[in-house]
Amino acid sequence: MTNDNHRAFEPVLLGDGLRVPPLGLGAMGMSAFYGASDEAESIATLRHAVDVGVNFIDTAEAYGPFENERLIGRALGRRRDEVVLATKASAETDDDGTVHGRNGTPEYIRKAAHRSLKHLGTDHIDLYYLHRVDPNVPVEESVGAMAELVAEGKVRHIGLSEASAATIRRAHAVHPLAAVQSEFSLFARDVLHNDELATMRELDIGLVAFSPLGRGVLTDSITSLDDLDAEDARRTLPRFQPEAFAANRRLVERVAVIARRHGATLAQIALAWVIAEGVVPIPGMRRRARIDENLGAVRIALSEGERAELAQALPAAEIVGTRDYAETRAGVDR
Repeated sequence: MTNDNHRAFEPVLLGDGLRVPPLGLGAMGMSAFYGASDEAESIATLRHAVDVGVNFIDTAEAYGPFENERLIGRALGRRRDEVVLATKASAETDDDGTVHGRNGTPEYIRKAAHRSLKHLGTDHIDLYYLHRVDPNVPVEESVGAMAELVAEGKVRHIGLSEASAATIRRAHAVHPLAAVQSEFSLFARDVLHNDELATMRELDIGLVAFSPLGRGVLTDSITSLDDLDAEDARRTLPRFQPEAFAANRRLVERVAVIARRHGATLAQIALAWVIAEGVVPIPGMRRRARIDENLGAVRIALSEGERAELAQALPAAEIVGTRDYAETRAGVDR
């Protein structure tokens, strides 16, 4: 079953000729980090996403590990070719799921790619990311291995995640990058201030934004810490500590005022801002209703003045708490 809704919006050109819808789906939370999930609803959500044209689906071997890739493989089945499928090589992981340190060696990248192909039930990956740059392996070697996978037809396009401007340039010189994936939202605008986005635009590389809704704070569904599952990993993050969360929710009310002016939800206006910046957001969506809601963002046209107003509503100096752990930030190539 297909749906004509996808014809309501034009695809976005990332880099290296890769075209995707203006809104993608981050599937991580269906299998990892956000507490209990409903597999039947997850599969129905993935299929619904394809029906309505949200057919840019993002996963990684780390999500589970492997469980998210397997879930997507089961959900897509014969509809695989209707999807732009992205996955990532991550920290070195044994076949039994034991995770070791970061590994960007050509040998591991090849092993990880072949294993991802098996778990996804496909013969090619549309967009293959290096999940994090390995500081002990020159990025040229990692990207060289990914380029070989492209030459073999096992990968169509390649990208990096959370990489610095200098690293992006070095990688792109080995093989054209289609995309760089980084956190980007009204709550996280680092890429605007450290030359990363400017470098991507100069080199015609697309930015794909994970956590474009501030890990759920920029939505109407998480208004209290009680809305999070007891096992939800966000409960340990600095911005989700009680005082920080309460302070940040007060800031978010400024965004909600602008959303109401547009007759939009909080999530829709926050995603519309990301899209207006020329960025493709991949919010985590575990239910069909969330896809239908978030698709509304594609049809919101923000003026330059409104984009500035939204950014000013959440000044970085007033946001309480960092977006992740200190040890996680230390591992980001920035």
